[in-house]
Amino acid sequence: MGLLSDPNRRQALSRIITQLNTPLCIFSYLVGVVWFLGLAFHPFTLRSYISENSMGSTMVEEQFVSGERAVSYAREFAAHKKSAGGSPVAWLERTMSGLGLEVYSQSFVRTLPFPDETTERFMVKGTNVYGILRAPRAASTESLVLSVPCSEGQNNNQAVGLLLALASYFRGQIYWAKDIIFLVNEHDLIGMEAWLEGYHDVNVTEIKSSVMIGRAGAIQAAVSLEMSSDVVTSFDLVVEGLNGQLPNLDLVSLFYAFCQKNALLCTIQGKLQRNDFDTFPGYLHSLQTMLIMVLKQGAGRPQGDHGLFLRYHIEAITLRGINSFRQYKYDLSTVGKTLEGMFRKLNNLSERLHQSYFFYLLPCLSRFVSIGIYMPAVGFIILILILRSLDLWIKLRHSDGRTEDGVMDTEQDPRPGILSLATPIVICHATGLSLYYLPVMSQEMATDHFPVSESEAVVLTAIAIYVAGLALPHNTHRVLTGAGSEQGWMTLKLISLLYLAVLLGCISLINFSLGFLLAITIVPVAAIVQPTGPRALYAILLVLITPATTLLGSIFLYRELIEYPVSVLEGWQLFLQAIAGGMLDHYLYGSLLFPFIAFFVYPCWLQLWNVVFWK
Repeated sequence: MGLLSDPNRRQALSRIITQLNTPLCIFSYLVGVVWFLGLAFHPFTLRSYISENSMGSTMVEEQFVSGERAVSYAREFAAHKKSAGGSPVAWLERTMSGLGLEVYSQSFVRTLPFPDETTERFMVKGTNVYGILRAPRAASTESLVLSVPCSEGQNNNQAVGLLLALASYFRGQIYWAKDIIFLVNEHDLIGMEAWLEGYHDVNVTEIKSSVMIGRAGAIQAAVSLEMSSDVVTSFDLVVEGLNGQLPNLDLVSLFYAFCQKNALLCTIQGKLQRNDFDTFPGYLHSLQTMLIMVLKQGAGRPQGDHGLFLRYHIEAITLRGINSFRQYKYDLSTVGKTLEGMFRKLNNLSERLHQSYFFYLLPCLSRFVSIGIYMPAVGFIILILILRSLDLWIKLRHSDGRTEDGVMDTEQDPRPGILSLATPIVICHATGLSLYYLPVMSQEMATDHFPVSESEAVVLTAIAIYVAGLALPHNTHRVLTGAGSEQGWMTLKLISLLYLAVLLGCISLINFSLGFLLAITIVPVAAIVQPTGPRALYAILLVLITPATTLLGSIFLYRELIEYPVSVLEGWQLFLQAIAGGMLDHYLYGSLLFPFIAFFVYPCWLQLWNVVFWK
């Protein structure tokens, strides 16, 4: 406090901030980038472990040997699905009833705001079938879920067969203290969202579904299974959920522990774990795995059916069986034993999973990076905005004619009026509102006047509004009194930098990956733009770090990381599909990425664009 109250010390601090502002900003940015790159380094990571005492040991004797029965169920299911042209509801109900389960079905209808890119359908109709195995040792107060999506074609037939075989085996055991729900959901994420909303008696996304009659206890954990082969060479663990949510790390560690026990290969982001952590190739492998997770988490889209459970505070993961050219192959009996062990340990839970981490990054399955270690990476980058804001604030005080004791010099020009600053800010946010509402509202008019489909009309309208926003805001201040002064753009930039710092800080706490991707691109350019100097260069840099360009670059980077590069034309097609998919995810599942960009990030970026063209 003495440093701020003493005029001499305050003046010295102001001089340091002003003179060393640029070196401090460069240093802070480099530290943030290097810190992030170092997260995959072995000493920065922690060894994964199970915090929950009731799940702390894998000393369970698995006895599931019904692999052939699972294959038989899978072939029968595939035949009935082909004849029915979709989910064989009647056969599933009959089969589950024969296994001794309480069987229920739920029909649902979802009208899409615009057709999706792949099937061009306006309406999705389907039926979910689920059977409940009542716990003989409890009063149906808690439950676990094993779900399998009924996908089109030959996908997931073996997963349904294994689900039915496990239900038959679990039915004969007497140690269950929780109800177990065996769910076959149609249309993947849409069907899962309909079932979750019906089970919890809420209506979040306007899905119309039948009244759900059968319920079990409060769901403690869930596992979604995806398998399309009678044998697997490895299991890929999927953790990224809606809006970047992650399951409790104990659930991840539990899966990894049972894979080790049964000698089942497991991967994360499709990559096997290496043991040479202390070598440079091992570090690059961990960094590549972590970057893929960051890009997936930053997208905010659930990467599996488990991602929708996380909204309801239900810990869930998706397991994908992979049949590749690896030497070792495992039948459905080994896979069933792994799932049996996991459910028996989850059956021992006396409370919800809460002791371990909910915010983490995974460079591999046996190591993780906690929130306390990775948050400084984005913190150092946001610090640049604070330093630049302090520099602008000090310059504004001097240009305003204030002396160190706070006395106003009346000979200096007054500050710009509120109208000159409020008008471009309001117009920038109005442009963001139009970006959010107009594409969907104007799709019928666009299809009537142009030879495009509804999905193409929505995407092209969004791109048109996005580009048109560049020509609107920077013209407004020219007709306003006092808007052309130097204090005007400095004040607007100060507001924009503080606004951006708050946005990035808040989103980083919810979804670190999204906040870091935006910060590492927008912050350095936002710190240097001004209406004086090489204005054309500033404009080009702003265009290169716009959220749309960041999305396009992320697509190419992701393809390179998964070792499946694409051409420029293919990348552009994926970019258009990503825009349509992001908007659909918002309307169908409640993803926050599209409104966050439209309401906050894009208007803030437009304010910086306004600063560059300030006169």
